[in-house]
Amino acid sequence: MTTPTGPPVPCPETAVARTLLLGWVLVQVAGASGTTGVVVAYNLTWKSINFKTILEWEPKPINHVYTVQISHRLGNWKSKCFSITDTECDVTDEIVKDVKQTYSARVLSKLANATSSAGEPVFTNSREFTPYLETNLGQPTIKSFEHIGTKLNVTVQDARTLVRINGTFLSLQDVFGNDLSYTLYYWKASSTGKKTAKSNTNEFLIDVDEGENYCFNVQAVIPSRRMNQKSPESPIECTSHKKGVFRDLFFIIGAVVFVVIIIVLSVSLYVCRKRRTRRSGKENTPLNIS
Repeated sequence: MTTPTGPPVPCPETAVARTLLLGWVLVQVAGASGTTGVVVAYNLTWKSINFKTILEWEPKPINHVYTVQISHRLGNWKSKCFSITDTECDVTDEIVKDVKQTYSARVLSKLANATSSAGEPVFTNSREFTPYLETNLGQPTIKSFEHIGTKLNVTVQDARTLVRINGTFLSLQDVFGNDLSYTLYYWKASSTGKKTAKSNTNEFLIDVDEGENYCFNVQAVIPSRRMNQKSPESPIECTSHKKGVFRDLFFIIGAVVFVVIIIVLSVSLYVCRKRRTRRSGKENTPLNIS
């Protein structure tokens, strides 16, 4: 008689043991993953413009708080933004100490009511960040411009940063030096064809056609970078000869009116004084008694 073949039937004792073992493993994993309510930060992001640098992350806390720590490669961790319920931290004061260093940050999570003896908080590390290579260039502004004859002179506002040397705040150009340049885009107001000019300073002096109005804007550029090379373009400015003539005429008319008012007031005061003097003289004259 042939014995039937098939998968072995587990004994009840073995099935129970495996179930108990699986339950124990699940309990350990649940405990390690934070069933206590602590949520680990994620999506850590550096946001930086002209070295003003903020670290952002998720999620919004419910029953926990965050503390941020930052360090460069050769330094120790420094705590910032202690036990906060925000999801961002301004770390500018640390990175401006040396903008060419490479920094790391980490966001620590702990229960809002946790005591100091509650154990080590969980944390998430950020990617590395080098401000000199990665900070975004802010939108430049045009400080002044002048169009005389065949010359257009444009001056870009040199943006101030929070980087300091000996207590003095440095401009963007002070920090980047020859790595930073400006590009001027200009065109006739009656045309759409753009021309460009480049400068390693914040000033431009370009040749233009006399009697024509021009529009222009500027952009900051760091050609040596692989990423974040260019800033947003500045707002557009335009020259206008007619406006200049009307403005000068307005000032001339205003000056004439002012002078006329002064003269009229002076004459009026003089006449009033003469009248008062005559009146007081008559009052002081003794009566003739015949």
